[in-house]
Amino acid sequence: MSLHDDAVLVLKAYEDQPELRRTYLDHLADHPDGMWKACGAGHLTASALVVDPERGRVLLTLHRKLGMWLQMGGHCEPGDATVAAAALREATEESGVPGLTLLPGGPVRLDRHAIPAPCHWHLDVQYVALAPPDAVAAISDESLDLRWFGYDEVAAVADESVVRLVEAARAALER
Repeated sequence: MSLHDDAVLVLKAYEDQPELRRTYLDHLADHPDGMWKACGAGHLTASALVVDPERGRVLLTLHRKLGMWLQMGGHCEPGDATVAAAALREATEESGVPGLTLLPGGPVRLDRHAIPAPCHWHLDVQYVALAPPDAVAAISDESLDLRWFGYDEVAAVADESVVRLVEAARAALER
């Protein structure tokens, strides 16, 4: 199965945000290269909000290019077998935390956001990654800083998309 086919299956199974889900599925149907950074109309990305072992804090990265506190994530790569694998790879690379595991049940949220040309949109498939008990974060080349934030601290440092992701993560953790 290709990464494109996996994305379609993941999105078809995702039950929340039906209008945005349809936008993602239409994008993939209209753009055979819609998984890849080279697609000028936009492309899927994969991210994961890293949650600490006690499930009271999240790890955010101060993105080097954007200067914003964000969850870990980025572009899908040809070696990624699934969208979930891409999210886990990105979270591990950007957090420096080995042994992350994705919360079962698939993505917790979708987020579509504009990005600078030549591409125009990121269609982000968002997961939750659980950190192991001995998690120690290490700043990557893509980050200016990494920091753990309590749930109630996120709104003061991050934009609404991250706040909504934290809310979705907390709801998923309570299931």
